[in-house]
Amino acid sequence: MISSDRMAAVDVNAAALGIPRKQLMESSGNAVARVVRSEADPGSRIVLVCGRGNNGGDAFVTARFLSEYDIETALLGRPDAIGTQIARENWDALQAADLSTTTITDTSYLDGLDLEAADCIVDAMLGTGVTGALREPEASAARAINATDTPVVSVDVPSGVDADTGAADGVAVEADHVVTFHDTKRGLESLDTQLTVADIGIPEAAELFVGPGDVRGRKRAAESHKGDHGELLVIGGGPYTGAPALAAQAALRAGADLVHVSCPETVAEEIQGYSENLIVHPFDGQRLTPEAVDAILDLAGEMDAVICGPGLGSHEETLAAVESFLESFSGRGVIDADALSVVPEVDTDASLICTPHQGELVKMGGETDDDWERRAELVTEFATEIGQTLLVKGAYDIIADSEETRVSRTGNPGMTVGGTGDVLAGVVGSLFTNREPRTSAAVGAYLNGRAGDLAFEDAAYGLVATDLIDWLPEPFTTDE
Repeated sequence: MISSDRMAAVDVNAAALGIPRKQLMESSGNAVARVVRSEADPGSRIVLVCGRGNNGGDAFVTARFLSEYDIETALLGRPDAIGTQIARENWDALQAADLSTTTITDTSYLDGLDLEAADCIVDAMLGTGVTGALREPEASAARAINATDTPVVSVDVPSGVDADTGAADGVAVEADHVVTFHDTKRGLESLDTQLTVADIGIPEAAELFVGPGDVRGRKRAAESHKGDHGELLVIGGGPYTGAPALAAQAALRAGADLVHVSCPETVAEEIQGYSENLIVHPFDGQRLTPEAVDAILDLAGEMDAVICGPGLGSHEETLAAVESFLESFSGRGVIDADALSVVPEVDTDASLICTPHQGELVKMGGETDDDWERRAELVTEFATEIGQTLLVKGAYDIIADSEETRVSRTGNPGMTVGGTGDVLAGVVGSLFTNREPRTSAAVGAYLNGRAGDLAFEDAAYGLVATDLIDWLPEPFTTDE
């Protein structure tokens, strides 16, 4: 079962794997044609009522596969309003093949389709990507379809039905049979209709491997205000100053509106000196100790997420402070570096993303393997055991929780340089301010690796962690 948003991402990822949407549309249209043949005998009259998007494009393909039927393909709107190139190409193919088509530019023209006399109606007005009440002319077309006793086959989801909930905000097509693609959509389970799930050739890799489709959905409303897109706290520093600064600056480049750094007073000025964009909150001492935890908890309570670990070191007092913090913290946290060792034994209500490399994973109590597929199984088992999300860094980054495993293949050997993990923590933390943990970890790993690949093209094995920060905006933009 898959959500509409996840399905859209899988489509894009499939294209990135070399399987273009046009090829998938051909398979989808063929699948619908097979179901139509099961509903009506050759020579029967079939009316396809089509929208101007890819849902309609699927039906344009269907019409070509039903040459043994009396076919009428009706487009709701003008051909120049068809919204995608591949749908337009398939509409043009109908014209070139001299197959019967009709354009419905006024709802009064619906009567001319004589839907009652059809032997089967194909509803291809709107697909999974559209929510809310049907507008005209789709609303009138849905009413006209429902007024008949003709069997109705809907493409992917009945028009007007929310693919994720099965609910309809107003009129919706009452389908007798739904042909959906790749996987069942969540909302279809509640409908009283026959369902066919058609395999259209999307490989498992389009779901397993993180790709450009997963980066979608980062546009902001014009009326956005400061802080609407994430306020983040980095808890770090003491023995090291560069690590928390890298994480904080990466979080800003990844889209967080405000990034705070809580650090020992002895390094506060140095960390502030890395960037005037950081908001630094010093606490007493040379390192994190239990005495600072209450003040940090108060600060963390005002944030959308925290990153804990970069540059903290492994002093016994510091790890005790991390444990104390997590025991009282109930928000969202990315745990990195030495702080990771505390997680398996701590009792916390927080939702955590842990970002170990393979050596740190073993120190946490997990297992690893040279074979990435076996490693993915082991990481999933350990994520389930500790009840948190894991992002285990490597040539293949493994992202897992108790429900799903993802793999990111971006990145290169030049990223073995120090600090790239701190950048990753910052990117993941920024995403975690407004996304669920597994998605934040998966997309963060992908984007960090893409930035690293772009940096490698420029600097080869001379790349440094700050190069990734400079390149981060590029994958966010080009892969959106």
